[in-house]
Amino acid sequence: MASIRELHKQLVKKERSAVEITQEALDRIQALEPKIHSFLCVTAERALEQARAVDAKIAAGEEIGLLAGIPIGIKDNICTKGITTTCASRILENFVPPYEATVTQKLAAADAVVGGKTNLDEFAMGGSTETSAYGLTANPWDLSRVPGGSSGGSAAAVAAGECVISLGSDTGGSIRQPASFCGVVGIKPTYGLVSRYGLVAFASSLDQIGPFARSVEDAAILLQAIAGYDPKDSTSLKVSIPDYTASLKPDLKPRGQLRIGIIKETFGEGLDSQVEQAITKALDQLQNLGAEVHVVSCPRFRYGLPSYYIIAPSEASANLARYDGVKYGYRAEEAENLMEMYTRTRASGFGAEVKRRIMLGTYALSAGYYDAYYLKAQKVRTLIKEDFERAFEQVHVLACPTAPTTAFKAGEKTADPLSMYLVDLMTIPVNLAGLPGISVPCGFDDNGLPIGLQLIGRPLREDQLFQVAYAYEQSTPWHLRTPQV
Repeated sequence: MASIRELHKQLVKKERSAVEITQEALDRIQALEPKIHSFLCVTAERALEQARAVDAKIAAGEEIGLLAGIPIGIKDNICTKGITTTCASRILENFVPPYEATVTQKLAAADAVVGGKTNLDEFAMGGSTETSAYGLTANPWDLSRVPGGSSGGSAAAVAAGECVISLGSDTGGSIRQPASFCGVVGIKPTYGLVSRYGLVAFASSLDQIGPFARSVEDAAILLQAIAGYDPKDSTSLKVSIPDYTASLKPDLKPRGQLRIGIIKETFGEGLDSQVEQAITKALDQLQNLGAEVHVVSCPRFRYGLPSYYIIAPSEASANLARYDGVKYGYRAEEAENLMEMYTRTRASGFGAEVKRRIMLGTYALSAGYYDAYYLKAQKVRTLIKEDFERAFEQVHVLACPTAPTTAFKAGEKTADPLSMYLVDLMTIPVNLAGLPGISVPCGFDDNGLPIGLQLIGRPLREDQLFQVAYAYEQSTPWHLRTPQV
C-alpha cells in the first residue's frame, strides 16, 4: 500500500479510482485474513459505497481532502453506528451501537473508507490480543508470534497492508507496544486531545484513541483529522490543533537546539540486549541529525506498573458494571432470579483476564482497602508525573525502548499474567502522566522481528514528537521493510 499522500495524488490525477484502491485493500484482507485474523468484521459493501461517493466528488470536480478514499481499520472498541462493536467479548457479541463515535464521525466527514473492525484483547485488557473471545491475531512478521496488544488487530492490519492506516486505543501502551511488535508507527496522543466519546470505556482516566500508520507523515495526517475539542467528552481539551505535517523536516537542525533525554531507568535488567543495541544506535543517529542527547532520571518510573494495576482495574471494575444482562448485550438464560441472572451473565460473558481485572479493581476499591491501595496508587501516579515534569525542565523529548523485548510466541505468557503485564513496563508511566508518546521502528533482531523506539513529549507537543520521529525515520531504512506474508 502506498502512503496517504501518494494515493491522494493518484486520486486527484485520476490515475486510480477510490473504488480500485478500496478493492485492492479488500482483496488483500480476503487473501491474508485466514493467516492473520486482524479483522473481526469486514464491511466490504459499505466501504465500496464510501469509495464510490469519493469518485463521484472527483468526477464532479470537487476538491477532496487527504483522507478521502483512504482505507482504514477501526479497533472494535470504538462505536460504529450500524456496525457491530464487540470489544472482542462474548458479552457484546451482537451489539450494534445506535450512535457513532466522534472519531469515526470525523473520519466520515473526511471521506475515509472504513474497511472493517479490528481484533483486540477483550475490552482492551491484555498485551498480546490473545484474550479476544474471537481468536488470536498473528504477527505478520512471524505468524507464530503475537502482534502485541491490546490493539494487535489494528497494528497487524497496517503492517500487512490490509489498510493504509488504522485507529487503536491506548490505556497502558496498547498502541505503542503493538506498533513496536509489528514494525509500524503508533502514537498515543496527550490525554484529552482526541475525543473518547464512543470509545467503550476501560479505564477512563487513562484511555486515549490514536493512529497506526506505516509512516510518521501518515500518522500525523490521521491525528490531524481526529484531534480537537468535543463537548460530548468531559475530559476533552479546548485547544487549537496545529498543522502536524508542518513540523516534518529531514533533520533536527540548528544543531543542539533540540534536547533529547534518555530515561536511564528503562535500561538494565529485563531489557533484551538486541533491543538495547538498536535503541543505542537510534540515539546516536538522532545525535548525528542535530539533537543533543542527555541521560535523565525518572526515579519513580518503575512504580508505574504496580500503580497502574491498581488504578486501571479499579476504573474497569466500575465501567464494566454496566454489562449485567439487563440493558443490552448478552444475557444468560434459565436463571431463577435477578441475582442469578447477573452472576451467570457475567460469568459466561466475560473472559478470564477481564474477570481477573474486575476482581482486582473491586478488591482495591472495597471498604478497608481503598486508602491502602487505590489512594496510594493515585499518590504514586502524581509522583511519576512530577518526575516527568522535572525531566522536561532539562530536555524537550524523552526517549526509551517501547517494549523490553520483541514479539513473543503465542501462548508463551498466557499462564503467567505478571510476565504479560511486564511487557508494558516502558509505556504505562506515559499514560499515568497523560503525556503523548510515539513508537517508531528502529531496527530488527536476529529473528527478523521489529524493534520500536519510544519518544515521549511534553503535554500537547505532538508536533515535537513528529519532528523527531520523522527526522529519524527518513534517515534510516527500517520503515521501508515490509513483512512477506
